Amino acid sequence: MPNPLIRYNDVTAALPPQYCGSCSYYSVLASYSRVIIHDGMRFDKRFKSTHRTSIADTRGILDLTVPVAKPQHSTSASWSEATVSPHGGWWNIHLTALESAYGRTPFFEFYIDDFLPLFKENACGTSITDFDGALDAIIRRLLGLSTEVEHLTAPELPGGVKDLRKANFSTLAPVAPYYQVRADRLGFIPDLSILDLLFNLGPEAPLHLLRK
Repeated sequence: MPNPLIRYNDVTAALPPQYCGSCSYYSVLASYSRVIIHDGMRFDKRFKSTHRTSIADTRGILDLTVPVAKPQHSTSASWSEATVSPHGGWWNIHLTALESAYGRTPFFEFYIDDFLPLFKENACGTSITDFDGALDAIIRRLLGLSTEVEHLTAPELPGGVKDLRKANFSTLAPVAPYYQVRADRLGFIPDLSILDLLFNLGPEAPLHLLRK
């Protein structure tokens, strides 16, 4: 059966690596039958979404950042050469923040166990793009996405690829408002991490990526 999320069957899109990317990022990813995640993008510390994601806690938007060790030759290095740092015991902070933010959502307990093996100290020292990729594989599985994903560490993209690495995903594929557990106090907060959509909507999350 054709996947209703896929709109571009004959186009390969290039996307940047993301740490638990936004809802709009996954709306874009899901609309292509094939995606290249370019782990070989030049390292640029201003490109925060490779190691930062945004969730909604009791007070509003909360940014969660995975600290990274810069490559030795950062002017020419790629993101695949940046490694996860143990600074601050971030894995405990992130898990505590996720439980505080989403512990009362309908589907937190259904999904959090899938992510627990990655939020451990042994993630430190690995490439941030490998860490992102492992999380992305879990997210795509939980969403039931059929998009074929390839990771590329080479510095250049192959020809004929639609380059969306620096796209504004919230403009390109805005996601319609959906149930959020604290919307009565905070109002709807758009374009948070895909984890927000998963924990709040569960099995309905992939279908919601279609709604505009």
